[in-house]
Amino acid sequence: MLLSRGVNRRIGRAMHDYSMLTDGDRVLVAVSGGIDSFVLAWLLVEWRKKAPIHYDLAAVHVDMEADANGPGPMAQKLRRSISALGLPLHILPARWQPDLLPTETTKTYHDLCFQCARSRRTQMFVYARECGYHTIALGHHRDDIIETFLLNLTCAGNISTMVPKQNLFSGRLTLIRPLAYLDKVEIEEVGRQLRVTPIRSLCPLREQTKRRDMQHLASLIYQQIPGAKEHIFAALGNIRQQYLLNQSKERHLP
Repeated sequence: MLLSRGVNRRIGRAMHDYSMLTDGDRVLVAVSGGIDSFVLAWLLVEWRKKAPIHYDLAAVHVDMEADANGPGPMAQKLRRSISALGLPLHILPARWQPDLLPTETTKTYHDLCFQCARSRRTQMFVYARECGYHTIALGHHRDDIIETFLLNLTCAGNISTMVPKQNLFSGRLTLIRPLAYLDKVEIEEVGRQLRVTPIRSLCPLREQTKRRDMQHLASLIYQQIPGAKEHIFAALGNIRQQYLLNQSKERHLP
């Protein structure tokens, strides 16, 4: 399958702009069962065939259904799909099982989502370190980046978002997001051409998250303001710090 010229160009530009892959890298691609992560896995397999560098590639999945009998049904389906790409899939039984209702330590559904995501991410980080992988590839795209910005802006009181490349632990681990310049609809189109059948999320709270609220907010903004998505995304790389509040540097009059 051939990617459209625009999609292929923006993937290449993201990889080049952030120097995402180098010769000899050992890369884990995180797969959830959704279209985004599967398309990313397929892309990295195809990219390796034509790239002037070589990188080792495998997939990893944190299995929320795993029990004493082994991987759950979703992970087993995912293993077949990833195997068809020629990749091994490392299935990690989830170490943290979220309660479905808020408790004293998880005051809201948002807290539950945060703890669940953090636990899965930590598990992947530990596995990568133990197995000698230095790079984890994530399937986040431009919509995710904008929605994270809106989420942090409105719910956390800071101006930040996920970035296309992030070095962690003094450079011992790197996160990359090769789809960062693509929109969700473009990735879905690639998925349709690949005939990907997404595995439905098992999370019972998937429609009640703050991120879902941000998706609705972003949609309203795009409907009302032509070009808003492009401008918001551009703004994340065009920070004018002299026009932001910085109280610590201001002289306070008595």
